[in-house]
Amino acid sequence: FERNEMHKLFFTIAGTLIIGSVPAFAQTAPAQQQAAKPAKDPNEVVCEKQEETGSRLSSHQVCMTRSQWAEQRRLNRQDIEKIQTQRPCGDRC
Repeated sequence: FERNEMHKLFFTIAGTLIIGSVPAFAQTAPAQQQAAKPAKDPNEVVCEKQEETGSRLSSHQVCMTRSQWAEQRRLNRQDIEKIQTQRPCGDRC
């Protein structure tokens, strides 16, 4: 009787582990498919909704090409890095 229960318990645990591992395999497949997608057109116009600084309610839509958005992000990143690396001198410079 105990042996039969042990077999049931073993197969229940084994089945649970197999079923539980299926979502892990399913998650890796879309990631591989995304990597295989062709590059997006840099001349395609993309519009983004941007909030006005200092207002929670006001916003406006900005439209630029993908290459212009990429250049804007690069310039913004460059400005932030410049500000972060500058040290305030005061009168000691």
